[in-house]
Amino acid sequence: MAIGNFDGVHCGHRALLAIASRLAHAEGGESAVLTFDPHPARFFAPELAPPMLLTLDRRLELLAEAGADAVVVEPFTSDFAALPANRFVSEVLAKDLDARHVVVGWDFTFGAGRKGNAALLGSKGARLNIGVSVVPPVMVEGLVCSSTKIREFVLEGRVEGAAMLLGRPFELTGHVVHGVERGRTLGIPTANLDPESDLLPQPGVYAAWACRVDGGLPLRLRAAVSIGSNPTFASESQGASSAVLVEAHLLEFDGDLYGARLRLEFAGRVRAQRSFPSADDLVAEIRRDILRTRELLP
Repeated sequence: MAIGNFDGVHCGHRALLAIASRLAHAEGGESAVLTFDPHPARFFAPELAPPMLLTLDRRLELLAEAGADAVVVEPFTSDFAALPANRFVSEVLAKDLDARHVVVGWDFTFGAGRKGNAALLGSKGARLNIGVSVVPPVMVEGLVCSSTKIREFVLEGRVEGAAMLLGRPFELTGHVVHGVERGRTLGIPTANLDPESDLLPQPGVYAAWACRVDGGLPLRLRAAVSIGSNPTFASESQGASSAVLVEAHLLEFDGDLYGARLRLEFAGRVRAQRSFPSADDLVAEIRRDILRTRELLP
């Protein structure tokens, strides 16, 4: 059983899952994951908690794709948070889950006050006939693979760095909703996405693959994606300057996507957000954005 929050299901997480799967299958058993919802940081200090990379549903999909035969989602409640570390091992792992071997990261902590660590898990587990494997930091291009570093890359607009640590593109998924349809009046229609997850890249224009994931017709198209507040038109409606929008212009597509569920897989940053003197200047820049998108997504 691999244990952790697994936000992102990044390269480091998949290293834990691979070890758990190998150990389980060698013994003819199943590999499982124990994860928590909400994230403990959101339970203890919701106003200070980092934005999540993935929704729970998407996390479960990716854990299954990474080889987990089963996933246990433990509700992170006040009672669970108060459970002493030794009781977590004896009651949750040994009794409730009948774990035979657990795999954790080098910085894993657990139990009330986060007093449990890998060393305590090893000593307590040995008395309960639970094997313990502690995975050292996973390095990618000299960087420790962590959800924190991935969030940092995304917030800086460095989606290529995030993809390097994720082992796949950073993504946003959501339903296409109605906007003010300004793009259509400018001759460059966009699909306005209502993101399901919390974390948005730094405002700017990005090249991404747009994939339909709601069971509709197969769709995977290049897209120039604007994330920001439309500063060129900020004066047209009160509060527009603070509203962050996700708008994707799908290349080589002309159709109605309202209500469709799309996933945007980010490949690179095209430019920063900025205001333009006129709508014509904005349109000219968007057309250059589209050319750059084609170059990034050949």
